[in-house]
Amino acid sequence: MAFSAAERRRAEQIAGRYPHSKSATLPLLHLVQDRDGSVTSEGIEDVAEFLGLTPALVLGTCSFYTMFKLAPVGRLVVSVCTNIACLVNGGPELHDHLRRHYAGSDDVYVEEVECLAACDLAPVLQVNYDFHGPLTGDGAVDLIERYLSGAITARTISGTRAGGDD
Repeated sequence: MAFSAAERRRAEQIAGRYPHSKSATLPLLHLVQDRDGSVTSEGIEDVAEFLGLTPALVLGTCSFYTMFKLAPVGRLVVSVCTNIACLVNGGPELHDHLRRHYAGSDDVYVEEVECLAACDLAPVLQVNYDFHGPLTGDGAVDLIERYLSGAITARTISGTRAGGDD
């Protein structure tokens, strides 16, 4: 799937912000992730072709960053920190609680991340890149359920608010 005319205009606008087109790789990966729900092989090809890069280089960039998903995820991505401050304040237990609670869910994808750089909120998690903490397992489930019910507006996976512009 190649960029549509509107996506190509958006890609040109994004690439125009940078003195070197290769610098637009990350924002264009966000663009295809928003379009496809994950960074598909077709999305990697689209970005590579547009920027004049190899698909291997785009895939390498994509696979380095945890915010890019190479397979579809739920509409909520819950990232739980388990680094030092979160480790001693219950991050692994929080991750395990949420992983078990949302096992098999099509709407919630729970992942463990190395560090969210928000030690003052330990244990901290993000829901679609919005920070929350400190939280207990039950408090985190209540929070996620508020997102699922629409009481809290979630960002899209790429970080923009659902229905908004970046």
